[in-house]
Amino acid sequence: MGQPYTMGTWVTQPEKEDAFVAAWREFADWTSREVGGATSALLLRDVAEPRRFVSIGPWESLEAVEAWRANLGFAERVTKVRAFLERFEPITLELVAQVG
Repeated sequence: MGQPYTMGTWVTQPEKEDAFVAAWREFADWTSREVGGATSALLLRDVAEPRRFVSIGPWESLEAVEAWRANLGFAERVTKVRAFLERFEPITLELVAQVG
C-alpha cells in the first residue's frame, strides 16, 4: 500500500464557517500533539462554494490512521467540529502516483 492520506469534505451550516475553522484547527492541533503518525494537515476552502472545505493530511501508516480514529479524544473533537456542519464525508486514500 502507498502512503495513506485522510481526507474530509466538510460543508458548514450557513454563517458557521469561522467557528468551523476554529474547531477544525483545534482538532488538527490536538492530532499533531497527541497522535503519532500524523505528519501535517491542510484545510482548503472552495472558492466557488465558500461553505465547503476539504481537509487532507498524510500519515506514516494505515495503523496510525486507525489508532487516531480509535482514540477517545478523536470522537470528542469530531463531535465539536460536527456541531457547525450540514455534511461531512471522511475518506482514507493511498498515494499511487506523484508528480514533482
